[in-house]
Amino acid sequence: MGFSTSQMAQASTAMNVGGSVNSAVGAYYGAAMQKQNLKFSAAMADINARIADMGAESALLQGKSEVAKLTQQAGQLKSRQRAAMAANGIDLGVGNAAEVQVSTDMMKEIDANTLKSNAMRNAWGYRNQALNYRTQASMDRVTASGISPYMTAATSLLGDSGQVASQWYGLQKEGAFGTTTDTNGNTVNSWW
Repeated sequence: MGFSTSQMAQASTAMNVGGSVNSAVGAYYGAAMQKQNLKFSAAMADINARIADMGAESALLQGKSEVAKLTQQAGQLKSRQRAAMAANGIDLGVGNAAEVQVSTDMMKEIDANTLKSNAMRNAWGYRNQALNYRTQASMDRVTASGISPYMTAATSLLGDSGQVASQWYGLQKEGAFGTTTDTNGNTVNSWW
């Protein structure tokens, strides 16, 4: 049993309609997945920003700890210097003895300032990283909010419907669907 031209045209049109619907469903789920992925990416960026903030706090605490350790070591060195000078009968408040103590205090301050500066630089790096993560999270959220799976599906369906209508019109114009006469003698399409 063969198929008539009308039946083939109807099947072709029905397949195109089905393809359009399938394309719209795919567009919907694609957009929904993209939106969900952006929301997940934003959540991960928020977590990474909090981790970077903790890194900044840790860097500052480590810097304070290193300054405290340096201060203790410098105090012990100064005590040893003073004890050695006193044991040798040197007056601690004048001349070279006073200069050695001042020099020890200055070196301690220079080293302490270096440790503080390094800690602040490290903390700044972590905070800058946290800011970048927060910016990324905001951008992902804004992008996700602009995605409408329903609108994407509708746009896909609307775009495909123009092609289906064009094909139908072309086939109809060529008489592929056939015509019949109704009870009043009017010519009508036989496929509906």
